Amino acid sequence: MKAARFYDRGDIRIDDIAVPEVTAGTVGIDVAWCGICGSDLHEYLDGPIFVPPAGHPHPISGEEAPITLGHEMSGVVYAVGEGVTDIEVGQKVVVEPYIIDPQYSTEPGTNYHLTPNMNFIGLGGRGGGLGEKITVERRWVHPIADNVPLDEAALIEPLSVGYHAYVRSGAREGDVALIGGAGPIGLLTAAVLKAKGVTVVISELSELRRQKALESGVADHAFDPSKVNVVEEVRALTDGRGADVAFECTSVNVVLDTLVDAIKAGGTIVVVSIWGKPATVDLQKLVVKEIDLRGTIGYMGNHPDTIALVESGKIDLKPFITGKIGLDRLIDEGFDTLINRNETAVKILVSPSGAGL
Repeated sequence: MKAARFYDRGDIRIDDIAVPEVTAGTVGIDVAWCGICGSDLHEYLDGPIFVPPAGHPHPISGEEAPITLGHEMSGVVYAVGEGVTDIEVGQKVVVEPYIIDPQYSTEPGTNYHLTPNMNFIGLGGRGGGLGEKITVERRWVHPIADNVPLDEAALIEPLSVGYHAYVRSGAREGDVALIGGAGPIGLLTAAVLKAKGVTVVISELSELRRQKALESGVADHAFDPSKVNVVEEVRALTDGRGADVAFECTSVNVVLDTLVDAIKAGGTIVVVSIWGKPATVDLQKLVVKEIDLRGTIGYMGNHPDTIALVESGKIDLKPFITGKIGLDRLIDEGFDTLINRNETAVKILVSPSGAGL
């Protein structure tokens, strides 16, 4: 089968590899769609980060570069291994793409996403969504209803990132949230917040992404920080108080600075983006405003709640899909677009087999 594999920084190749075996306790999935994530772009530009370099196998997966990429995937079950009795062939599914040391519990509430050497399927090994087929442990496979199209289902993984960020923020119905950046994670975090009754303000340079935020209904206000003072706009919307919660979704230091200035005293800032280099923060402002600055990574038991929001129609994922390509166009129409012309796209999906095109 065909698969896109990461060899080293700037070196991703489309290889022919063996179809993975469906063993006891696993589920074989025909991948329908896989999204290109910002983490994939970081690996391509700055990596290896999560990908274990050649000669340094990951302590849990035992794998090293080359690694099949792709962790935002949807598909259809084509086989189930011995002992799997609650998933059927032909069922639509998505993957919670974790690689967790088996000595730790993966029950919700156990913070399994923070265990030592945690990594992700499609980054740390065990196949990936940018391959035609994948075999996944039953624990990490989530069925979805037939009313959810498979292309939209591929966005459930990044939507779960947004859901977990929402949980980490402590946001409540009626709060005002400021999101720095309307890329895929920023927009999907906004979608969760709106579904939970939060007023959403977005700061974004790209006109296309600002319009996408407004037209999709996930933002109440979207400002261009090159043209207006976002801090003043937020204060005007909140009677001078500032945003209750804020989300950093760009890995750009000036955006973090804006959030620090725009958050209310005693407010919470959640850093969602993956940073390729150290950032600076004005700790004096953090101290005198008693700002709660939090990190967030992945998700922890959030997939069922996230899927329920999509299945119920409270979140519409279709507006965020701005491109569909085959595996052979991964770099020139996928990565290149998102790296060099990211103001023109939000989420680009890849069909590894080309069947969805």
